[in-house]
Amino acid sequence: MKIAEHIEALDGAGLGLAEAAAGAGPDAEVPTCPGWRIRDLLRHVTTVHRWATAFVTEGHTAYRPEGGEPALDGDALLAHYREGHAALVAALRAAPEELECWTFLPAPSPLAFWARRQAHETTVHRADAESALPAGPGPVAPAVGADGIDELLGAFHALSRSRVRTPEPRTLRVRATDTGDVWTVRLSADAPRTERTTGSPAAGPVDTELSGPAGSLYLTLWNRLPEDAVAVTGDASLVRLWRERSAIG
Repeated sequence: MKIAEHIEALDGAGLGLAEAAAGAGPDAEVPTCPGWRIRDLLRHVTTVHRWATAFVTEGHTAYRPEGGEPALDGDALLAHYREGHAALVAALRAAPEELECWTFLPAPSPLAFWARRQAHETTVHRADAESALPAGPGPVAPAVGADGIDELLGAFHALSRSRVRTPEPRTLRVRATDTGDVWTVRLSADAPRTERTTGSPAAGPVDTELSGPAGSLYLTLWNRLPEDAVAVTGDASLVRLWRERSAIG
């Protein structure tokens, strides 16, 4: 996905999150985030949005901690969230391509990093807000889903702090049936190593395969949908391992 596409995804996901939050109400439980209610979700997301905006607009080249969460509630909190989301979208749209600031995952540029990261931050949390509604999380566009899987597997879980490890070498394959993307994740006592192929079937034996639409795989790998939302073949213990250890802190 291009930077502009990530910003559009962020814009749409943020608006969807606000709509779901308004429909559920601030006291509604968030099933995908045990212990949270909608007010907790809104306070978290608006804090992250404002934190990201500061790097983009102020050009901080070193890590700075997030500010404290707002002590707002109800309509005032929802308005505060909407304001922060709009400011982040506007900042990314106005930022120069040569933007220099701190990042924490590999990316072609800082602008590309923040647009992508906040698109997925907000898309996943949109699903959280929607989980508080009777219909549950809505669909994720195939391109967004595939890109988010790539970020999760190829960037987050390539870091040394990934806890998805196995005593002996194992292989997990993730196959998006609508985009043609395949991720082969090699697990061991070290951090996972992921290879992505597109347009051609990945060859070779694997221990476990997850397959389905990219959007469903994306929300399943982020533990926002149950594992039966996609097809699982092979050793289901790797799926359980993923659910137990893959959370991103």
